[in-house]
Amino acid sequence: MFRGLRVAARVAQKRFLNTPHGGALVNQMVECQKEATELLKACEGRVMELNDRQICDTQLIATGAFSPLKGFMGEGDYQAVVEDMRLENGLIFGLPVVLDTDSEDIAPGQTVLLQYNGQPMAVLTVESKWTPDKVAECKKLYGTSELEHPGTLMVATQRGKYYLGGEIRGLGTPVREFPCQTPAEVRASLPQDVDVVAFQCRNPVHRAHYELFTRALDAPNVGKDGVVLVHPTCGPTQKDDIAGDVRYKTYEVLKEETKDPRVKWAYMPYSMHMAGPREAIQHMLLRKNYGCTHFIIGRDMAGSKSSITGEDYYGAYDAQETAAKYGPEMGMKTVPSLNLVYTDEGYVTAEEAKERGLKPVKLSGTEFRRRLRAGEDIPEWFAFKSVVNVLRQHV
Repeated sequence: MFRGLRVAARVAQKRFLNTPHGGALVNQMVECQKEATELLKACEGRVMELNDRQICDTQLIATGAFSPLKGFMGEGDYQAVVEDMRLENGLIFGLPVVLDTDSEDIAPGQTVLLQYNGQPMAVLTVESKWTPDKVAECKKLYGTSELEHPGTLMVATQRGKYYLGGEIRGLGTPVREFPCQTPAEVRASLPQDVDVVAFQCRNPVHRAHYELFTRALDAPNVGKDGVVLVHPTCGPTQKDDIAGDVRYKTYEVLKEETKDPRVKWAYMPYSMHMAGPREAIQHMLLRKNYGCTHFIIGRDMAGSKSSITGEDYYGAYDAQETAAKYGPEMGMKTVPSLNLVYTDEGYVTAEEAKERGLKPVKLSGTEFRRRLRAGEDIPEWFAFKSVVNVLRQHV
């Protein structure tokens, strides 16, 4: 009798991939040609060409990465997320997901074909159309309405006059150099019964990053045999960041060079807002839908500086504190990133270096870029050779 109880206990304690946000993974992709034909016919020739940011959101909605959303937010959900960081039903959501347009002709009740580079991507059933208060939106989302913030600049200068809300049905996904697996595909590729720790990045991975996310597996709240999912965003980001296709090449050569069975890789077509704490919540939500149980929160994650004064818009620990506050409600555990420095004894935390009297060796980002352009030596403690070689070919 006791043997059976012990087996039952082990089964009950077995971990599985995280439940999608809202309880179920959405899939809005059309799988039947007849349905696709009927949807296209209903558009009656109405077409909207998507830009790089819009196609990222469309793809993430259609494949379930933004679950529980089945389309672009209507005005009610938009206002609720802007004001309270929650959908109207109370579910946490970091940033609104809306489709903008300058078209005077598109109206609620219509069906519109959404295409990218001339290729059909989705069909939108327009349920609402409104003129947003962009100043109020930016103050709530980014903490400022200054155009020196890249998110505010995007909303003010790149987004159209109107926002559209409504359900979409996916017809296709864009061809990219960096293949982006759907949440269902990533879930199928991950081990099903261990913790999965997500690492978000929008830059090439250097030695300190690698040390950071592999050591995250030793965090006290990460179970035995856990794995890391390195999940870079390869969509539009800040104008001075390295292009997505080049970043993808650096990740692929690093994956081949390290071949670490504890480290899994996938790519996500997400466009950055640089919204600090709110964007940290958005990233946690997305990675939950990809099956992750934990999320590494870096200092000043998704932070931004004024393009004029250089002042930070967010505190260094704002994102970590916000994630720790809302993580339990979201069903996500956080792993604060270690503050690592390189010394003669390798990478250690800054605290350990100070306690032991170890002197950190430093190489600034500015100096790294200078050496990169000049073809000068870059120490291997700072960057992987394979990554440096790719960057020298393309930057």
